Amino acid sequence: MYAVREEVEVLKEQIKELIEKNSQLEQENTLLKTLASPEQLAQFQAQLQTGSPPSSQTQGTTQQPAQPASQGSGPSA
Repeated sequence: MYAVREEVEVLKEQIKELIEKNSQLEQENTLLKTLASPEQLAQFQAQLQTGSPPSSQTQGTTQQPAQPASQGSGPSA
C-alpha cells in the first residue's frame, strides 16, 4: 500500500513538471508567432499540411533575425 502512495506522489510531481513545461512552451510558441513574418507563418503552415520537415530556407525565403535591429552591437553613428 505504501508503494502505491509513493508512486502516486511521483506521478503528481511529474504532472506538475509537465504542466509547467507545457506553459513555458506555449509562451515560447506565442512569442515566436509574434516575431515571425507573415511569409514565414504561411510557409510553416504549408509545411505542416505537406508533412515536410521545416528547413531554414525553403522556397527562397530568408529567415528574419529573432532580435529587433535596434539592439545591434556597437554605436550606430
